[in-house]
Amino acid sequence: MHTQHDSNWITTPITADLLRGALDFVELDTLPTKRSYVGAPPRPDGVYDLLVDGRLTGQASATGGNSLTIDMTTGTVEQTPGPAGTLRFSDLPDDVKDVEIWLPHNETTELVALRTDAPAEPLRHGGRKVWLHHGSSISHGSDAASPTTTWPALAASLGAVELINLGLGGSALLDPFTARTLRDTPADPISVKIGINLVNTDLMRLRAFTPAVHGFLDTIREGHPSTPLLIVSPILCPIHEDTPGPSAPDFTSLSTGQLQFRATGDPAERASGKLTLGVIRDELARIVEQRTADDPNLRYLDGRDLYGAADFAELPLPDQLHPDATTHRRIGERFAQLAFTTNGPFADHTS
Repeated sequence: MHTQHDSNWITTPITADLLRGALDFVELDTLPTKRSYVGAPPRPDGVYDLLVDGRLTGQASATGGNSLTIDMTTGTVEQTPGPAGTLRFSDLPDDVKDVEIWLPHNETTELVALRTDAPAEPLRHGGRKVWLHHGSSISHGSDAASPTTTWPALAASLGAVELINLGLGGSALLDPFTARTLRDTPADPISVKIGINLVNTDLMRLRAFTPAVHGFLDTIREGHPSTPLLIVSPILCPIHEDTPGPSAPDFTSLSTGQLQFRATGDPAERASGKLTLGVIRDELARIVEQRTADDPNLRYLDGRDLYGAADFAELPLPDQLHPDATTHRRIGERFAQLAFTTNGPFADHTS
């Protein structure tokens, strides 16, 4: 990495997620894009997590930025440009150290500049295996408190692996380009969480779902023929357990300051092939059982083992679809226990 000296600053090109040096401070100029919903309370600013030698030591948010104002009743979006903001992490521990900054998971971030008070070199995490994960907005982070506390980030930390999170909010839809991306990305263990977006978009029927899953897995296996591959079904979501989609905003809830969702399908439509979470879990379990005869490194995890009926009674989904920050922590801890420990599907592939 090259550095440019400018007065008392050292401006560092942003080409790595981890810096090493005897730094007293790190300063970022960023241009965030923040979302708000008409009729709903303002969303909190995105959080930047600072890790020093792997430990969370600071958090900050950026001011300014662009804004997207979304009207759920009309489906319109208004974009307002704004200025870049600056955030600073100072008084870092003495001596040479690894400094890692996790960008907000819940707002778009354009990095404009990074400044330090001393030379820094880019590093990549060494000695750790790479866990590649794909899922929906729940995997993306939804309502987690910060980027290092999304459930996949927590599970990766507990499993001592490097995470590549391909959580795509609203878009875990068995798209071929996603399968090709997973196929072409170097990884040790891989997990794919399938289901909720297929129901809440009402994208396909059971007849199309089964071959789409097979095709998705076939594509991944082209690049990872023997890599441990874990198929995870949806966590409990009562509105869609037995009722098909699509999901729709419940506008009556806006008056209370909490946007919620409801299922608009008819349970009777399951007979014609409409998908529910129960249907998807049964079919995923059957597909994995069928394929394991020729693919012993393929495993299945029922998402209700991560968040089930007892959890919903204690920690209900605030908007009926997405887990809150406390639930993200619970899901992350459970996934690490089920996947990364002895006898888990990733146990022999993450050290």
